[in-house]
Amino acid sequence: MRFTQPDINSKYMYSFLTTENWADYELVDSGNFEKLERFGQYYVARPEPQAIWDKHLPESEWQRMANAVFTRDKGSQEKGQWKLQKGMPEQWYINYQYNDLKLRFRLGLSSFKHVGLFPEQDSNWKFIYNKTRSLKAKTPKVLNMFAYTGAATLAAKAAGADVTHLDSVKQVNFWARDNMEASGLDNVRWIVEDAMKYARREVKRGNTYNGIILDPPAYGRGPNGEKWQLENELNELIKLCHQMLDKTDYFLVINLYSLGFSALILDNLMRLTFGEQIKNEELGEIYLHDRGERKLPLGTFFRFSSEGK
Repeated sequence: MRFTQPDINSKYMYSFLTTENWADYELVDSGNFEKLERFGQYYVARPEPQAIWDKHLPESEWQRMANAVFTRDKGSQEKGQWKLQKGMPEQWYINYQYNDLKLRFRLGLSSFKHVGLFPEQDSNWKFIYNKTRSLKAKTPKVLNMFAYTGAATLAAKAAGADVTHLDSVKQVNFWARDNMEASGLDNVRWIVEDAMKYARREVKRGNTYNGIILDPPAYGRGPNGEKWQLENELNELIKLCHQMLDKTDYFLVINLYSLGFSALILDNLMRLTFGEQIKNEELGEIYLHDRGERKLPLGTFFRFSSEGK
């Protein structure tokens, strides 16, 4: 699902993308800095800093429905504890299907409130799958950086790509491998490395990719303690991606989840770097909608490709 709004100062459209028709996922409710989600048969309540409005459902309904509730530790914005109702497992699986793309994901309750999947990225998985299939290369090369548990990796792989999956956390790569096997796929190249170091080395080697996927965090650490801070590193990383991206047969998608990081910043960075290579572009926000028709913003994105829709 999408709706677009014209930018009165340019010829470009600003898009709002959301997931739809996913049997195993639903944003049930949001508000009071929390969100209630259904993953398969289980309901999970956890913090959400952007949900500043009132909840649609009464608190008693949240308490009745939630199989797992995350509470932050005192003095921490990220770490915390899960309180589980009887019968709630710490790990479980859900399915995802889009046309003939069928994936299976293992979910788990982490001490940082995450469950191993960002379902709002559904619209980008579809884009990656479709664009990979439309590339002219017999076996397109796709690089997924900050790849986490690999949903985007698997979308590209299922579409026939030779995929390099890069994340700085070894355990996350093991998790992504589990998702690959559960989805009946194989032969992904797994790299545990700092993204900037890898990109610089690939540019020196002259290696290029038909597809590049970026979902960088606001801040993080590489495997050897390398510091990543979005506003300080993103400009250079995008320039490196410009050098790595094939010049005739390509797609690129970048998603940012960072409070206060405007889509206009992303628009400037991409257009200044890629220039005329940008075709069939989309810029905007990704969101989820709950049963009360509240729209929860979960990131800005920019994507483009050599081939049209």
